[in-house]
Amino acid sequence: MNCHEKIKNVSQHTKAVCWGYEAENGPEVWGQLSSEYRPCSVGIHQSPIDLVNPTQAKLSPIIFNYQSTSLNIQNTGNTIQVAYSKGSWIEIDGTKYHLLEFHFHAPSEHTVAGNLYDMEIHLVHESEEGSLAVIGGLIKSGSINTAFNSFWHYLPSVSGESRQINEVILNAFDLLPSTKHTYRYNGSLTTPPCSEDVKWFVLTTPIEMSQSQIAAFKAIMSGNNRPVQPLNGRELLVDAIKDG
Repeated sequence: MNCHEKIKNVSQHTKAVCWGYEAENGPEVWGQLSSEYRPCSVGIHQSPIDLVNPTQAKLSPIIFNYQSTSLNIQNTGNTIQVAYSKGSWIEIDGTKYHLLEFHFHAPSEHTVAGNLYDMEIHLVHESEEGSLAVIGGLIKSGSINTAFNSFWHYLPSVSGESRQINEVILNAFDLLPSTKHTYRYNGSLTTPPCSEDVKWFVLTTPIEMSQSQIAAFKAIMSGNNRPVQPLNGRELLVDAIKDG
């Protein structure tokens, strides 16, 4: 799909436009592509951010209730996304957020003290009231991660391609590190329409994947990361870890 041609020819009243990560349709111009995308350029609580100098706090634990699901995976053209069947959720401060899908960015979108990671996974949740909560996992090169093996060789290589493979069963909980301390802040979606009031929970312990696993993803998709955005006075918290 030629996004440049599509954007050039659409009416200014057209809401659905082709955004991406190239110069003509990337993060620097998202806010100009559609009135719906204006938060991308005028929002003041945007994501991702640089995770630096957080305030330690005693934070409520995240209660996980993830069930296994069959593989429903799609190359959207801007990421590779796994849709999740109903029935899985997290609970934070008494509110349940249902897991909708998870997807990947390469390199990472969030940075830690200015440092990028090889990749990042986002697990997107929605409450009954429609509020969003995203768990982010930073991914670095290291040991092979067997939890990804069941579906990693099914990554769709063509934009728009989707695969439903009922015999492949996975549980998103297995993809996360055993230690689940988090950075927490209020932000936005990192893709258009860049809607704000998204609760972010970025795991402080990175996920390891092998160089070959990371290379397999980057061979299909790379550079689908939005640059970090200003904190603009927002509170950035991190789980206080007790000594011993």
